[in-house]
Amino acid sequence: MANLGYLQLTRNCLQHCRFCSNPPTGIDLSIEEMRELIDGLADMGYDGVILTGGEPTMSPLLFPALEYAHKKGLYSRMITNGQLLADREFFQQAVDAGLTHIHVSLHSYRPEVHDFITAYPKAWETLVTCLSHVPEMGITADINTVINTYNADHLHETVMWLCDRFPFIRHFVWNNMDPDGNRAEENPDCIAKHHEFQVSLELAMEYLSRTGRTFRAERVPLCYMRRFAHCSTETRKIVKEEERCIKFLDQKGFVHQLEFLHGKGAACDVCRWDSICAGMYSMAKTFDERELSPVFEDPKSVIAAVLGQEPASDLLTRIQSRTGRRSKTEQPDDMMRSTMNKTEL
Repeated sequence: MANLGYLQLTRNCLQHCRFCSNPPTGIDLSIEEMRELIDGLADMGYDGVILTGGEPTMSPLLFPALEYAHKKGLYSRMITNGQLLADREFFQQAVDAGLTHIHVSLHSYRPEVHDFITAYPKAWETLVTCLSHVPEMGITADINTVINTYNADHLHETVMWLCDRFPFIRHFVWNNMDPDGNRAEENPDCIAKHHEFQVSLELAMEYLSRTGRTFRAERVPLCYMRRFAHCSTETRKIVKEEERCIKFLDQKGFVHQLEFLHGKGAACDVCRWDSICAGMYSMAKTFDERELSPVFEDPKSVIAAVLGQEPASDLLTRIQSRTGRRSKTEQPDDMMRSTMNKTEL
């Protein structure tokens, strides 16, 4: 798997998604900063860069960034809502500048649901137009979906519809909610409990697995995707001992992420998968640890599935040594956990 760095070009966007985890900040990159960041990724041995935002197609740095990454020997991807790429000429310009792959953010195959979530008229229609251009552009496309209250019951229907209408799409990514310090705090109605999406997510994963496609899920504890635990983004990073670089256009700045660990609850203390699971994102702040349950299966089969081969004994030892590890920044204290545990589920 290629090592890819993330670069926010802008936080501006035409859409106003109810759960946006990266809303506008008024901060933009200069062309010098953009080049320095791409230089840094090249120097660190990264294979490519993922341009993101906000909506990267709205940045005046889009074409310069694509061209500079190509010059530095990095291939370029982009996470996009597809609104501006519906313009075939604009799309072609991006490809000519070096764009090789797009991650398109579609949250429901139902137009009324996607448009409601994004708060943008005809967002679904324009995105579908963008996807229809992909084969003639000669590039590839994945689908990114944020799991939320309004799509939690039909994640599987969305992937089935997409595979039928756009059979060239071979990879899907689901991101569970990031409810902290962003627009989701203004729209708590969009935050789904884990059990609300568990069945539909598994049906989606089963369908994609059966049809020979690939997929990943992020911020989903392994006890909610046991059959497909090897497809957890965090678990794959833990097992492969990988890292991730992200340039945020906010107070976080440049993040070189070496640890993939969220909150852990009482169930995690006895779970045999504790060493390969990131745990629960925003535990005791938004999500309740009582939704977690322990798994008592040997994690070796999951590790082997991630690697595509039997793991070396020294790697198994290193992974096992992670058992009981807790995040210094994301693990809630006992008071927070106690307060949350007094509320109704």
